[in-house]
Amino acid sequence: MVSSAMDTTASSKHASSMLAPNPGKATILALGHAFPQQLVMQDYVVDGFMKNTNCDDPELKEKLTRLCKTTTVKTRYVVMSEEILKNYPELAQEGLPTMKQRLDISNAAVTQMATEASLSCVRSWGGALSSITHLVYVSSSEARFPGGDLHLARALGLSPDVRRVMLAFTGCSGGVAGLRVAKGLAESCGPGARVLLATSETTIVGFRPPSPDRPYDLVGVALFGDGAGAAVIGTDPAPGERPLFELHSALQRFLPDTEKTIEGRLTEEGIKFQLGRELPHIIEAHVEDFCHKLMKEREEVGDDDRGPELSYGDMFWAVHPGGPAILTKMEGRLGLGADKLRASRCALRDFGNASSNTIVYVLENMVEETRRRKLLAAPAGDGEDCEWGLILAFGPGITFEGILARNLQATARASAQL
Repeated sequence: MVSSAMDTTASSKHASSMLAPNPGKATILALGHAFPQQLVMQDYVVDGFMKNTNCDDPELKEKLTRLCKTTTVKTRYVVMSEEILKNYPELAQEGLPTMKQRLDISNAAVTQMATEASLSCVRSWGGALSSITHLVYVSSSEARFPGGDLHLARALGLSPDVRRVMLAFTGCSGGVAGLRVAKGLAESCGPGARVLLATSETTIVGFRPPSPDRPYDLVGVALFGDGAGAAVIGTDPAPGERPLFELHSALQRFLPDTEKTIEGRLTEEGIKFQLGRELPHIIEAHVEDFCHKLMKEREEVGDDDRGPELSYGDMFWAVHPGGPAILTKMEGRLGLGADKLRASRCALRDFGNASSNTIVYVLENMVEETRRRKLLAAPAGDGEDCEWGLILAFGPGITFEGILARNLQATARASAQL
């Protein structure tokens, strides 16, 4: 009983410190995630992968060992398992036409994970599935007609009248792209709209044995993970809804002549994916201008509400962790403090680069850290409890996706510091 009373008091204090969302602006009302059963420890990736693909090339093993250490990943979840390889041994053999088998596995897996993540998110939200008016589904891991949006809607038992959008093959920028689309739907359709965003990804389609002719394949083995993410987005929260982030404005930009830097092609043997080594440098060269343009969107807020002009140090940063080099380059170019990208680095450490899903895990990390500090009355560190911030991701194109957002869990004290 004492514990319950303490929880109630803490909850009341938490609610009183929440910042109010602006009328008509889209807010993230809840977040959720799901993962496949296979948890992979990074320390065992090399031996397991070489065994599963019947590869005994010492140079490839040494290269993969080095990559696994540099990615900073500690754990990941994957759909691939010994049972799958036992049932489909051709997946570990070079040159066999296996696209049908891969899609059979992947299509089922992404729907299952998206369903679980969506249900988790809806439970956190506290609303009913019947209140979902729109569905935005994101995946670069499936190919079928009808698309995964319909399969997910059916699995969840959503209304046949739910309005669906599917974003396919958007890669690592897909999660933020999905938030951008969900924001537009929520704001254009009014206070009653509740948009469910679901992302789901698996590396099954790109799994293959290593080859000296494809050294870049090993980057994926060392870095990428599987899973799903979900969010409920809506405007003008009702009593009982607890908004987490306000999505103030969104921006998308592609960089001309960079389409081969992140490249994937569907073939008879699965998807062939390649990341150019120049990717971190390209992002470093263009990220500041992109962020500056997003930050100018805040000038649309009324003078009485906007407060002083923000610097990078005044903001929170929810960045898709494409890899440690991208995060390090961003920190250097923008002069960010050591803790600014902590939520991103933690997501990379715990889940790897899970493509479109990962931005959900970053935002969840931020929410959990804020709640933990408030419960313990711990002081905020560098980059914590800032009201305004950026949600960023980079994907094929090269495409930059960004959202200027407000952390509605930030305290009034932290907001005044801006």
